[in-house]
Amino acid sequence: MCLGQPHVSEFDRILGLDLTFGMHHTPVLQRLCLGALIWMVFHLTTGLEAASVLRSSSAVRAGMSQERLSRIDQMLDDAVQSNEIPGAVALIARRGKVVLHKAYGTADPETGVPMQSDSIFRIASQTKAITSTAVMMLWEEGHFQLDDPIERWIPAFKSTGVLKSYDETTGHWTTEPVKQPITIRHLLTHTSGLGYGVIDGDERMKKIYQQLGVTDLFTTEPVTIKQSVMKLAKCPLHHHPGERFTYSEGLDVLGYFVEIISGMSFADFLHERIFEPLGMKDTGFYLPTSKNERLVKVQTKKDDQWVRYPVTFYDPDYPIKGARSFYSGGAGLSSTAKDYAIFLQMYLNGGSYNGQRILSRSTIATIMQNQTGRLFGGEEKFHGLAFGVLREGGVAKGGLGSVGTFDWGGYFNTQYFADPQEEIVGVLMKQTQGISEETAWKYRLLIHQAIDD
Repeated sequence: MCLGQPHVSEFDRILGLDLTFGMHHTPVLQRLCLGALIWMVFHLTTGLEAASVLRSSSAVRAGMSQERLSRIDQMLDDAVQSNEIPGAVALIARRGKVVLHKAYGTADPETGVPMQSDSIFRIASQTKAITSTAVMMLWEEGHFQLDDPIERWIPAFKSTGVLKSYDETTGHWTTEPVKQPITIRHLLTHTSGLGYGVIDGDERMKKIYQQLGVTDLFTTEPVTIKQSVMKLAKCPLHHHPGERFTYSEGLDVLGYFVEIISGMSFADFLHERIFEPLGMKDTGFYLPTSKNERLVKVQTKKDDQWVRYPVTFYDPDYPIKGARSFYSGGAGLSSTAKDYAIFLQMYLNGGSYNGQRILSRSTIATIMQNQTGRLFGGEEKFHGLAFGVLREGGVAKGGLGSVGTFDWGGYFNTQYFADPQEEIVGVLMKQTQGISEETAWKYRLLIHQAIDD
């Protein structure tokens, strides 16, 4: 080998570097330089990996103003002190740096037990994005296409029709044939025509779902997701698939679909493929006895005092008692602010977290595309395959984030958003029903006003 043409190692080629040493450089010096470079690259890559994992940090290191973040702390304190909310857990992270993770108020009005930062909440419809993620993981593996009819795997949907008439006296209804079958994409985007039973906006649908015994949300009864989906397949549709956006139990159908494709229970699939790899240790459909005390009570107001929410069409103790057999893909999970923030950070990281890849970056790009046109959200938002996503009109409205910010919430007033442009995750967990309060919009606005770089 000519001294004027030094050897370029395979390591150098991988890095895209050409280390050219002159004739006066000794082999020892070359090795020292290469060793220093390896050390630098190793620490750079491990530093990048560490940045993708949520860790506590000062506000300034995350490019946020501590003074302005204190407005959020004060707002939530004031909301508790003024009896606007009984309690909450807030978590804010930017660039993987957690700048606020704090509990406020009480978790149980009867005992007065204080809220803790690791308190567990029923996240209800925040379950939907996790179910969608499970579906897309199986899609990545090539098991199906998004526009495949669901009836291919659940034949009961072959006979589904669109509601034509309903007799209030007899409870009899008629249907007309669908113009096209329900697809997996329709179920992911709430455009299938299915409804939501007891919380449906159409009184006729409420009665039909009740007649057929569909389990809409939560139950302590010995019901499985398969049993409920089989009943759901007998229900008429609000409209022809793909024609409108109707919030629905489509994600419950997909929970059962995951069981069919994976050959596992939906609970086991989520645990083994998402929760355990990501370290979401406090997320699941039902709690072990050791965690029961951490479950926040659902609360409402009576005579201006906070009380436990009573049993209505569901038992608010469903995660800790009963048959523990219903794995609702649309509303069944319980979780913590930290666990859900990890899930969102995985999305901001392009599909991986702490060295564990859940989805590819290209799959996430598909998930975040407009899947519903103008059927949902008007000028402010559209629906992707897992979340509501902010348009320019939403940015213009103010206080919601950057274009591409994705979000959703839950029936018991839990909420989240993640802003990919600003690399922000915001989670606010409450556990209330039947009240009106303003912490939700204030929280999101105040997070963005604290950006300081």
